[in-house]
Amino acid sequence: MIGECTVHKGWVMSMLVAATAAATPAQAQWKTPWDYEGPRGPDHWSELDPEYASCNTGREQSPIDILTARLTTTPDLPALQFEYRSYPLEGLTDNGKTIRVNYQGSQNENVLVVNGDRYRLTQFHFHRPSEELVNGKQFDMVLHLMHASSDGRLAGVAVFLTAGKANAAVQKLWGHMPKTVGTEESVPGVVVNPASMLPRDGAYYTYSGSVTAPPCTEGVTWFVLKTPVEVSPAQVAAFARRYPHNVRPVQPLNGRVVKATP
Repeated sequence: MIGECTVHKGWVMSMLVAATAAATPAQAQWKTPWDYEGPRGPDHWSELDPEYASCNTGREQSPIDILTARLTTTPDLPALQFEYRSYPLEGLTDNGKTIRVNYQGSQNENVLVVNGDRYRLTQFHFHRPSEELVNGKQFDMVLHLMHASSDGRLAGVAVFLTAGKANAAVQKLWGHMPKTVGTEESVPGVVVNPASMLPRDGAYYTYSGSVTAPPCTEGVTWFVLKTPVEVSPAQVAAFARRYPHNVRPVQPLNGRVVKATP
């Protein structure tokens, strides 16, 4: 999604950064403010800034409601290989919309491999409840792990989170939530491996979509894992105290095909 030519790669990468809040320390904000409801809510995003035009005019927007009766089951879809590692917790941010962890420098050795293509993990963040639905069902939360390849393509992985047993990695994050919005923090002595927030079963749905926040840039290949991961009710409640409903409504498919592994 950051591709085509050198100039276009740079432009799309800047759009990704804006879409998920700036990755630079102490600048985790959007140029033009927006909200999840009210006069600056999703129905009005494209009116707020010309760069947000795709939010209300794009034809391949995310999230979506995955209707299993309409899926194309494809046995030869490649397996997702997560080459994630444990690293000190750096880049922990409350960007005013979610809790997010940015990856940079040596931490970019966290890689998603799909059919031989390598996508480096750039950041992950959370929504409550889930943005993606399955047959109209919304899960307690969702984790979005965002990746970029060296040639500019983007891949998002969505992991449904459901109330059950506590998750140790999530607890580390929640235990060190930044006290100030817009600052990026490091937590000495705390190590997190994103793999500990993934299900053992790698079955997934996949489709072509977009970033789910302004500027809603399209061209993201989404992999939505079928199997949820448990987090405790207390962990859900802790996030909800900050962000009770940071969710964009589902978007029309507009003829897109959603594929699934068996």
